[in-house]
Amino acid sequence: MGKGGYLGLQILGMVALAVFAQAAIRSLFDHSATQLWGAFDWVPGEWGGRLIVFLLLVAAGTVLAGWAHDRGKQLSR
Repeated sequence: MGKGGYLGLQILGMVALAVFAQAAIRSLFDHSATQLWGAFDWVPGEWGGRLIVFLLLVAAGTVLAGWAHDRGKQLSR
């Protein structure tokens, strides 16, 4: 994969981080609101289950962005 591919993965990770962090924060203030157009209403455990999934996706986005950033820097050296 070239440097552009790692840049794309880094962007994807940062977008996931921003979207799911915002959904997690919004769900903390309004437990009954449907987040992300109801795409995660299937998650068992109602509010708590959805919050855990959002936080796991935030962590995955953070790891993906950091990994892609590091790999892109190693490639350019």
